[in-house]
Amino acid sequence: MWAEFKAFAIRGNLIELAVAFVMGVAFTAVVTSFVNDILMQLVAAVFGSPDFSALSFTLNDSEIRYGSFLTALLVVAQVAIALFFLLRAIERLRKQDEEETTVEPLEDILLLREIRDALVVDRSAADRTVDRGV
Repeated sequence: MWAEFKAFAIRGNLIELAVAFVMGVAFTAVVTSFVNDILMQLVAAVFGSPDFSALSFTLNDSEIRYGSFLTALLVVAQVAIALFFLLRAIERLRKQDEEETTVEPLEDILLLREIRDALVVDRSAADRTVDRGV
């Protein structure tokens, strides 16, 4: 039973999942800090407060606090925007890396290809000569 658990725990997928989880937690801290410390401060500069939780209205002696909902919507929108731009930058770096890894064939490979192509042309010309009975 211990050997089965050990085989399960050491499988590549589980280790990759654990690494992804840890990176996700760290990434969450970065995005949360960006939203709270930068974007919400911009909201505070425009609207006077980074938090709308004080907004409410009363309807039939019931207080409806729509401000907390607006704050939550704003945070979700800001997180989505931050993730979009971050993932877009990562994708650009990934494409740039792929372009840099594209390597031109070596000169000797190019020469070998030219020789091969010339032999194919010579062989097809010889086959046509044999077909004509020359």
